[in-house]
Amino acid sequence: MKILDRDRVEFLVIDDDAAITKFLSAYLKQKGHTCAALTEGFQTAAWLEMHDCEVVVVDLNMPKVDGISLISYIREVRLNLPIIVFTGVGYEEDKMHGALRAGANGYVSKNLPVEQLYCVLSRVLGTCRQRARHDAISRVRPALLGAA
Repeated sequence: MKILDRDRVEFLVIDDDAAITKFLSAYLKQKGHTCAALTEGFQTAAWLEMHDCEVVVVDLNMPKVDGISLISYIREVRLNLPIIVFTGVGYEEDKMHGALRAGANGYVSKNLPVEQLYCVLSRVLGTCRQRARHDAISRVRPALLGAA
């Protein structure tokens, strides 16, 4: 949990259940982070055009926009943005594999303690940050090889 404990992270929570978005937003803000919340998946495109975030938390079962389709869209417009599925379907294998194939970085059941979600968020964000640093170093290293 060190990644999230020392940094202020900007979250976006997308869930049709307003009580869930309110609870999760309050929890993340209590931990010192910022958090925007959408209760309609179709609002995501406009929100992402106008705002930045570092992690998206997505519900799979929403009435107007399928969570897997939403994950695919987010992955198209923000290639490296970490996406965590936070869903009440538990670990329904087909849906979880579909979410991972669409581009989700991990998933947590809503039935688990919120601290479990926080641990997953920390792990995924840390992994994504390490990958981004590694990719940046890999792009710089070839340029340095020719310099002498």
